[in-house]
Amino acid sequence: MGGLGFREIWRFAWRGIAANRLRSSLTVLGVLIGVSSVIVLTAVGNGSAISVKQGIEKLGTNSILVMRMGGGGFSRNQNSNSKGLTMSDVNALNDKEKAPHVKAAAPILTATGSCTIGNISSTPQNMTGTWPSYFEAANSPVDKGSYFTNDDVSVGRPVAIIGTTVAKELFDTDSPLDQVIRCNGVSLNVIGVMKSKGTTGFQDADSIVIMPITLVQRSMSGYGSLSQIQVEATDSKSTQDAMDEVTSIMNTQHKIKTSASADYRVLNQASLLQSSSDSSHTLTVLLAAIAAISLLVGGIGITNIMLVSVTERTREIGIRKAIGAPKSAILSQFLIEATLLSLLGGISGVLLGVGISHFKVLGVQPVVSLSSVLLAFLVSAFVGLLFGGWPANRAASLRPIEALRHE
Repeated sequence: MGGLGFREIWRFAWRGIAANRLRSSLTVLGVLIGVSSVIVLTAVGNGSAISVKQGIEKLGTNSILVMRMGGGGFSRNQNSNSKGLTMSDVNALNDKEKAPHVKAAAPILTATGSCTIGNISSTPQNMTGTWPSYFEAANSPVDKGSYFTNDDVSVGRPVAIIGTTVAKELFDTDSPLDQVIRCNGVSLNVIGVMKSKGTTGFQDADSIVIMPITLVQRSMSGYGSLSQIQVEATDSKSTQDAMDEVTSIMNTQHKIKTSASADYRVLNQASLLQSSSDSSHTLTVLLAAIAAISLLVGGIGITNIMLVSVTERTREIGIRKAIGAPKSAILSQFLIEATLLSLLGGISGVLLGVGISHFKVLGVQPVVSLSSVLLAFLVSAFVGLLFGGWPANRAASLRPIEALRHE
C-alpha cells in the first residue's frame, strides 16, 4: 500500500465519490449552477452591450441628441435658473444663420400609457410627440403608410405612426393602416407603421407610438419641458461642427457661462457608444459577480461533503496509514475527489450555460465569450482544490492509532 501509484490513487478517489452518489450529485449540482450562471449572465451582459451598440449605430453618424441633465429636467448642480429644454431651443437650433451645419432639429416629448382597440391592449415602451423632421434626423423611416405633416402638427391632428411591436400586439397580421386606436383615452388614426429597428438591450425600439407633439402636449403630457431634442447634422463630416454650434446656441439660450453649470448634454454617436459601453461593462461585471456567489456556495458544498467523507472513512484511513500509505497518498486522494466533483460540475455547467445562451433571456440574445467559458471552468477547478484542501489535509494528518480507534 505504501507504493500506491497515481492510477490507484485515482481509483480510490473515484470509488469514494461513487460510494455516495446522491450526495456527490448534489455537490456537482451546486458547482453546475454556479458555472452556468456565470456563463449565462455574462453572455446576457455581452449581448445587451452589442444590441445597444447596434441600436446606436442605426441612428447614423450625423445624429446628435440634446438631453436634459440627469434625464429629469433638473441640472446636475441643481441650478435654480434651469428651465429644461424648450420649443424656443428647437427653433434656435433650426436657425440656419446660427447653425449652418445643422440640417434639422426636432423636439421629443415622451408620455406613458397604453393603447387599445376593442378589448385588445398594448403598452408601448415609448410614446413620443415630435415634428416630421424627427424621422429623418433619428433615422427612423416609415415602412408602410405615410408620415404626418407640419399641418398635422399645427392643428394637433389625432394621427399616429406605430412600431411593429405595437402593430403586432394590436392587429396581429391585419393591416393597422387607417384603423383607429385609443391611447390614454385619445382616439388616433393610424397612418403609418415604422420600419423595424429590433431590440436594443432591454428596450424594444419597435414598441413605440409617434404622434404630433401638439397633440401630446394638449392631451397627454402637458406643456412642460421637452424630453430631448433630436438634431441632424448636414452630413457625417460636419457632425463636430454641428455639435459646436448646438452647444453655443444652447449656452446662449440657457445663459450658461461655464460647462460645469450646463443643464443639458450634447451627445453624438461616439459619445453614446462610449457611455453605453461603460454602462454595459459595469452591468456585465455586476452580473458576473452575482453569479460567482453561486460558485462560492458550490465550493462550500464541496467542503461539506469532503468533511463528512473524512469522518465516515476515518477508520479506513487509519488502516491504510497503518499498513504504509504515506500522507501524500491520502492527501492526493481527497484532493482528487474534491477536484473531480468540481470538474464534473464545471463541465456540466459549461454545457448547460452554452445551451441556455442559444435562447433569448429577458429579451436579450446572449453572446457567449470564450474567455468567460474558460474562466468559469478554471475557477470551478480552483474551487475544488481550494475548498477540498482543508478536508484533505485533515484526512492526511490523522494519526493511525486514533483513526483505528474511531467508531
